[in-house]
Amino acid sequence: MHILSTIGYESATMPDFLEALTEGGVQLVADIRAVAGSRRPGFSKTRLAGHLLENGIDYVHLRGLGTPADGRAAARSGNYAELERIYQEHLATAAARTDLDGLIQLIESGRRVCLLCYEADPAHCHRSLVAAAVASRVPIELQHLYAVSED
Repeated sequence: MHILSTIGYESATMPDFLEALTEGGVQLVADIRAVAGSRRPGFSKTRLAGHLLENGIDYVHLRGLGTPADGRAAARSGNYAELERIYQEHLATAAARTDLDGLIQLIESGRRVCLLCYEADPAHCHRSLVAAAVASRVPIELQHLYAVSED
């Protein structure tokens, strides 16, 4: 059985984020944001990949597993049932299927993979839906990591 982790960086500092990944034994972060930019310092794609690499963690952006704009709007408004409906439809697209297949190959390679998105609570994020899609195809133990600043 493979361990699949998830993490959100909402309210996290980069040091807390990196510590959570390191303590979780993560070897590869799979960024599943549709748009890998962020207003939070250090969490945009290029800077994030650099921080991870400096800490011995690889990075891959799987844009095809990102949430469509209408799903992100549903999540922002707190309509998680609508987010799930929209995202389940999205998982049937060619881009999502291709990146889901790639994600499963990464997991089956034996590397400790962690799904990355913004929301701190995995129940309010599509990363839990991606993890469920993975679990329907390959046995995993799901581990949610939390990077919460103590400030």
